[in-house]
Amino acid sequence: MVTARTQGQLRQALGTLTRVARRSALLSTQSQAWRCQSFCCPSNARTHRAQTIRSLASSTRLASARADPTQIQSSGNTKDGRKLKPRSYPKFDNLEDERLYRKQHLAAAFRVFADRGFDEGVAGHISVRDPILTDHFWLNPLSMHFSLIKVSDLILCDEDGNVVEGNECVNGAAFAIHSEIHKARPDVTAACHAHSVHGKAFAAFGRELEMITQDALRFYKSHGVYRDFRGVAVDAEEGRRIAAALGDGKAAILQNHGLLTVGKSVDEAAFWFISLDKTCQAQLLADAAAAGGYEKQIIDDEEAAFTAQQVGGPDKGWLAFQPYYDEQLAKTKGDFLN
Repeated sequence: MVTARTQGQLRQALGTLTRVARRSALLSTQSQAWRCQSFCCPSNARTHRAQTIRSLASSTRLASARADPTQIQSSGNTKDGRKLKPRSYPKFDNLEDERLYRKQHLAAAFRVFADRGFDEGVAGHISVRDPILTDHFWLNPLSMHFSLIKVSDLILCDEDGNVVEGNECVNGAAFAIHSEIHKARPDVTAACHAHSVHGKAFAAFGRELEMITQDALRFYKSHGVYRDFRGVAVDAEEGRRIAAALGDGKAAILQNHGLLTVGKSVDEAAFWFISLDKTCQAQLLADAAAAGGYEKQIIDDEEAAFTAQQVGGPDKGWLAFQPYYDEQLAKTKGDFLN
């Protein structure tokens, strides 16, 4: 029996073969025309060769562009010849300045999460590695609402769960999960976990996302599924299993639980979480429509792999969070920076 998914895969394969055949036919036609004109009309042959060379040069430029996808697609040349550059992660004169920057953006991330309904009681947490004490990380206080968190409220914990700076408790599950992720992934600066509605709904299925939208490609071969739900994660072993499910990716779907994302900056990790939750929502809507008889079109692996580099890199993740940070600055008049 041929399933709808198999039919879709066959159509994709047929489409690829058709494109290859068209290119081959075009090259054959150009070759035949070139040979004919070379014998029949030397001047036409020279013209045709010049056109072909220009066409090949153009194709080469396109191939080169495809071979080197950029994370930041911007156009920024002024009329007077100045080249404008998009924002990028700042460089710091000292580690104390970088620590403050990380804490400020961590506090902003909590405000952003609150605005999007990612809060639920005392569940949910975001951590950022300290740039000075690199086996320590900053977390939110256990019982403070995301919308109220300021830089001065953040708690610094060591890898054994001891509070090094601050006067509030932290979530036990937060420590169990985040400490093991930071240990397993030295490249990870920040991790986000929350029980968002769409994330919980999709996590109930214990499956990976389908590559059905451009935004889903941020997680192409870069997300895992943790299927071994054992209640509230409060021990180190549970944290290690979650870290193993995450692997070297940027996200994990925790079955019957919620979502988890990581990044090289708290900005990146927070944006991946926002995007992952929206992608789960889109997947659920697409699944519902498919149940009504509509067929989903899966993006093929070649296109997915290329586009993932454009939309899923750390620089893109960091930049994509900056509008949310700016929004919090404007809305709170910088209250979270205190």
